[in-house]
Amino acid sequence: MVIRSYKNKFNDAPAELFIHGRVRFGDEEWSGFRAAVGSETKLVGVRIREEKNLKLYRKGQNPVLRGTAHIRGKRSAHLWSRGWTPRLQTYPGREVPNPIVIEISKGEALIEIVVQDILALTKLNYNACIFGDGMPITLKFADAIGEILTAAPLKDVPPLPFSNYI
Repeated sequence: MVIRSYKNKFNDAPAELFIHGRVRFGDEEWSGFRAAVGSETKLVGVRIREEKNLKLYRKGQNPVLRGTAHIRGKRSAHLWSRGWTPRLQTYPGREVPNPIVIEISKGEALIEIVVQDILALTKLNYNACIFGDGMPITLKFADAIGEILTAAPLKDVPPLPFSNYI
C-alpha cells in the first residue's frame, strides 16, 4: 500500500526504501519485502538495538556529545543518540548515555548515511514532544501501534503465551 500510494503521488516508484527493525530480517521475510517493493526500488534492511554494555566518557562533567558515532565497519556502527547537546547547553538524561547499534542487515547503503538518517529520526518526537529520546521514531511509533493492537479485544483468538510479552 505504501509503494502504491507513493507511485500515485509522484508517478514513479521510490528510489530507495529503508526498513527498520530490532532483529535481523530472515530470508523468507526479506523475499516478501523484495517482491512487494519491486525491482526499481533499492531496498535496505536496518537493524537497530540498544547497547547497554558500552559506555563512552569524556573529560569534564558533561556526557558524550549527542550524535557521536563509531563506525565499526561498512555495515555497522554505534550511535549516541542521547547525550550533551551544545546548542541547548544540556543533557536531558540522568545516566551516562548508552549508544544504539546500527547494522545494515540486508541490502547495500553507506553506513555513514544510515547513521545520519537515524540520528535525524531521533531528534524530536512530535507526538510526545520529547527531544532526543534515543530510538528513532520509526521504531517508537511501531511500538505504540503494537501496544494498541495487543490491547484490543480479539474474538475467538486465544491469548499468546506469556513468553511473547517478555
